[in-house]
Amino acid sequence: MISNQILQTTLDGLKGITRVDLGICDTEGKVLASTFTDAEESENSILVFVDSPADSQVIQGYQFFKVFDEHQLEYILLAKGASDDVYMVGKLAAFQIQNLLVAYKERFDKDNFIKNLLLDNLLLVDIYNRAKKLHIDTDVKRVVYIIETHNEKDVNALETVRSLFASKTKDFITAVDEKNIILVKEVRQGESYVELDKTANMILDMLNTEAMTKVRVAYGTVINDIKEVSRSYKEAKMALDVGKIFYASKNVIAYSNLGIGRLIYQLPIPLCKMFIREVFDGKSPDEFDEETLTTINKFFENSLNVSETSRQLYIHRNTLVYRLDKLQKSTGLDLRVFEDAITFKIALMVAKYMKYMESLDY
Repeated sequence: MISNQILQTTLDGLKGITRVDLGICDTEGKVLASTFTDAEESENSILVFVDSPADSQVIQGYQFFKVFDEHQLEYILLAKGASDDVYMVGKLAAFQIQNLLVAYKERFDKDNFIKNLLLDNLLLVDIYNRAKKLHIDTDVKRVVYIIETHNEKDVNALETVRSLFASKTKDFITAVDEKNIILVKEVRQGESYVELDKTANMILDMLNTEAMTKVRVAYGTVINDIKEVSRSYKEAKMALDVGKIFYASKNVIAYSNLGIGRLIYQLPIPLCKMFIREVFDGKSPDEFDEETLTTINKFFENSLNVSETSRQLYIHRNTLVYRLDKLQKSTGLDLRVFEDAITFKIALMVAKYMKYMESLDY
């Protein structure tokens, strides 16, 4: 169904060109849009016209036209005046509304198809049949972006994203829930993940400046066929969730950059608890003081390099060695040994994951 605002804009535009007053009513005589004030007075005439077999008719100085959606009567168009010129304008206006109905229906059908595709609600044979019917290429490379807004039903954000990709006929924008905008984007020949990241940052910057909206953008891997769109969507969804846990400071997250975080995210909580209990001997990583955690993180950032870590922490090398020895005594893990460092790093990530999952329960 076309919005009343679009109908009003269309009638205003047509009147501006033809200087003929026009009105649109539903089949019960209710005025939806009009360029003149007394359209309501034609309600009884409209009801009579709806029941008549005629497609157009002159009644009390107005030209009446029926507008169909396929074979279903959708609107009654009124043109003020009984002359042949007004009749021609009315026919053109009815034709324009008819075309709008077709365009909006096609857009709705495509939107509905993309939503079902993302949610994996279609059989394989239906995917190809419906794609063919809707003139959607099936063998185009695509990637799915999820744009998470802070506000529910953020219309400004949705319209901004639509305007960014309005000229791209092979790109689709939709929403499957209250907070997430989905972009299914064509990937051109030779376009790498560097370009995909640039697109994500461009969306981020545009929404920050144009729509004044804070967002996070996540995207999946590139797929080669339309049947794989749901996979890229699931990857983008996981990237969004995993990013909140392990990369909270980042606003753009790629599934391909999640590393070990995406494995930890899929671990069952009981297994995580058992692992933490074994590594830290019943203690919690939360028990480490700020200084110890800063030292550990900086040591990992510098690839277990003692000299570089002590330089960046502005401490003597021996002070860092003392801290690492102290940590070894309390945990039994020597972070200077690669295998122990991996165990400790994974344990910290598992603890962070558990903490995040617990916060969702409250």
